[in-house]
Amino acid sequence: MTWIHERDDWPHLRWDQTTLAPKLANVRHRQGRLLGRMEALGFDLKQEASLRTLTADVVKSSAIEGEILEPEEVRSSIARRLGIDVGGLPPASRDVEGIVEMMLDATQHYDAPLNAERLFGWHAALFPTGRSGIHKITVGAWRTEDAGPMQVVSGALGKEKVHFEAPEASRLPREMDAFLSWFEQETRTDPVIKAGIAHLWFVTVHPFEDGNGRIARAIADMALARADQTRERFYSMSSRIESERKSYYEQLERQQRSDTDISPWLDWFLDCLDHAIGQADKTLGAVLYKARLWDQANLKPVNERQRLVLNRMLDDFKGFMNTSKYARLARCSTDTALRDIRDLLDRGLLIQNEGGGRSTSYRLPKDDELRAGRHG
Repeated sequence: MTWIHERDDWPHLRWDQTTLAPKLANVRHRQGRLLGRMEALGFDLKQEASLRTLTADVVKSSAIEGEILEPEEVRSSIARRLGIDVGGLPPASRDVEGIVEMMLDATQHYDAPLNAERLFGWHAALFPTGRSGIHKITVGAWRTEDAGPMQVVSGALGKEKVHFEAPEASRLPREMDAFLSWFEQETRTDPVIKAGIAHLWFVTVHPFEDGNGRIARAIADMALARADQTRERFYSMSSRIESERKSYYEQLERQQRSDTDISPWLDWFLDCLDHAIGQADKTLGAVLYKARLWDQANLKPVNERQRLVLNRMLDDFKGFMNTSKYARLARCSTDTALRDIRDLLDRGLLIQNEGGGRSTSYRLPKDDELRAGRHG
């Protein structure tokens, strides 16, 4: 088997610009329209949209690798680092803080040069204990020959299937010098295309013992931030990749088994980005809904307990609210919780679901109910 990095013309990657041009033009147009719509929002709404997007990006990039992060912890970490007051969210774990640190450095400082030292810092942030699970790994440095062949393998013991084998460790200094030099080089390549190339190139070199996928997606996000020329993120590439996870790995494997014409990979990448931009409409809808709800709530200001609970229900809250959940979240008695809930019901800020007794539960009003000011 000859891998792409074993080809004589590696790493001189090529693609069919003519074939990709219509998709690239469409994506660039949609990027521009989305950024224009977001610019028309007020500062607070833009900030909320960016916070939601960054949270999704961190959570989903980890989910692609099978690592489940608590969205509330991620949101809390991002908000604190960006100086956004969200209140009532739990403190983030060390693992969450690490990946948030990496993703924010990539997007908030997209115009700073990408070099080996910066990548080593990202890697150290991802693995603060120097371990991947129970295994000790080399952190903040390229993988070494002691780690053995770097393979992507699936299947039971004795029936393994090798999906990909990365370059030998001895090649890494030269390979990464070439990659970093190209990434920072001024070229006529569109930054969106550059994001797709960077993603594939980095995961093909696979310079670290672990974390290569997450770092590759952070690099792609950095390139996309350069394309948008803004630190604020309004679409999440990782969210879309996670929803197409099987296709993502199939496309990577197919390209890594092929030659240096990466048109098929870039075609898939542009489709994925187009879908990611489309998903941003949902984020915008959620942000505008939240603004409308608070406009109604602020006609007669809610108390701090009510504000905390409503915010939690607006941000990744699973299931319905009930009196005991309210009391636990607001750290109050069930009697106080019930009084607060009744007040929110009277004002149309909560709607009672069907059923009663012990199963009594509440939800936020739907958008049309909120617009109509209908009460439960």
